[in-house]
Amino acid sequence: MTAPSPSSSPPPAEAVTPLVRGVAVLTALTEAGGTLSASALERSTGLARSTVDRITATLARMGYVRLDGRDAVLTPRVMELGNAYLSALRLPSLLDGEADALADELDESVSLAVGDRDGIRFIHQATRRRAMSVSFRIGDLLPAERTAPGPLFAAEWTDADWSAWHTRRAADPTDAGFPAVPPRTPTAPTDFESRAAQARQNGWSLDDQLIEPGLVAVSAPVRAPASSPGSGRIACVASVVSHTSRHTAADLRETLLPRLRTTVAAMESQLREAAPPEPGPAPAGLAIWTTASKHELGRDFVESLARGLTVLTAFGEGRSSLTLTDVAQATGLARATARRALITYEHLGLVTAQDRRFTLTPRVLSLGYPPLSRTTLAHLATPHLRALADRLHEPTALAVLVPGTDPAAIQYLAVAAATRVLTVDITVGTRLPANRTALGRALLDTAPHGYALADEELESGLRSIAVPVRDRTGRPVAALNVATHAARRTLDNFLTEVLPHLRTTADHIQSDLHLASRFTHVPLA
Repeated sequence: MTAPSPSSSPPPAEAVTPLVRGVAVLTALTEAGGTLSASALERSTGLARSTVDRITATLARMGYVRLDGRDAVLTPRVMELGNAYLSALRLPSLLDGEADALADELDESVSLAVGDRDGIRFIHQATRRRAMSVSFRIGDLLPAERTAPGPLFAAEWTDADWSAWHTRRAADPTDAGFPAVPPRTPTAPTDFESRAAQARQNGWSLDDQLIEPGLVAVSAPVRAPASSPGSGRIACVASVVSHTSRHTAADLRETLLPRLRTTVAAMESQLREAAPPEPGPAPAGLAIWTTASKHELGRDFVESLARGLTVLTAFGEGRSSLTLTDVAQATGLARATARRALITYEHLGLVTAQDRRFTLTPRVLSLGYPPLSRTTLAHLATPHLRALADRLHEPTALAVLVPGTDPAAIQYLAVAAATRVLTVDITVGTRLPANRTALGRALLDTAPHGYALADEELESGLRSIAVPVRDRTGRPVAALNVATHAARRTLDNFLTEVLPHLRTTADHIQSDLHLASRFTHVPLA
């Protein structure tokens, strides 16, 4: 069943206006690819410049955006909102292994999608890295009628759902409301209702170049187990996606659909056998933090926006459906504050309410998730490297071990230069022997104190200190360093002045990596 459409009527009297505006800013940044200037935000949201400035300052305080000159840039921290939805949903964590295995076996992209109003939204992507590959991201919203999953979801629509679809089609003839797809052409097929009827009968569906020429896909539904509230209904849809130089649509149906159905059966078995989720820790101290931020920043901090956004983080694994009391207790907010935020979200289509319990909708993924779901470790680290280089006036770098080299070697992924006459000048892509660098030693786990030093071993006068950057399992996947000329800093100075800043920066990079990699694969570069 699709989520209800957000109302086009004015917000209810109890809605939180700054929260409505904050959601509009996050949505505009998402649709623009993650970066917009203040003046562009003004134009896209219709808000006054002073309002835009206060909202972006508040989002920056929360760590959701970075203010870079005149631009507001989405940061990985904003992914905690989408992660709250995905962890509450549980489907990605339960089914991604089967989807990834199918993608590896077929050497084709495989996706999982859920219904979102009269569209479909991706919750998992296992893509192939080719010159010609699918560019959809987790959180992208597509019109149901131009996809393979769409007819399957539409087979369960009510009359009200179909009415909403007809209204949207008439109001948006080019699909301008779906920035992830090319505009719809006047010659686009108009047989969606018959395709939905056919999908209901067949139990599968095809996309034969409906999104754009060359793209084909075949889909099958993954149904909720009998023990769940949505017994027998579609929990999500799995799809195999290719292009016509590799498979025709008919070929997908004949050769790949049987294998897809086998995977879907395994997915349904996973859902039946999954143990009930153990509720993770709820966010703590958020109300206290927002109050302190308001006292520190004054008028520039919009406390009602910050408190409203914290409501979304109350949801998660084992906390998919919450009462008002649950939300208030999880966030530390007053019941009246939590209630107004939930009323606002229900109006915006981000929350549904039934029997006094609230549930997040897939639309939460529209708050910053898609542009960041295809990020790399190098991209995550770069702003932190720049900040560290500016703070210490020394160059910094991020490197990884090169697999399969003997002796071991490192390769630089990202660098940030310092404005000095005499400085370290190593470019991205450079390879160096691991055992002669602090970066390499930090990665080879030869740093018993959690850091590694290299003192004029690679080159006379070059002194460096490095610490590891660890993934969600605690495994070192990269290392971060600061380098200088030996005449500028002693070894003792490195330990007392540089190392604390280096460790703090590594913590920031790790935090971003852990958020970004919770439901997505983060490649090195």
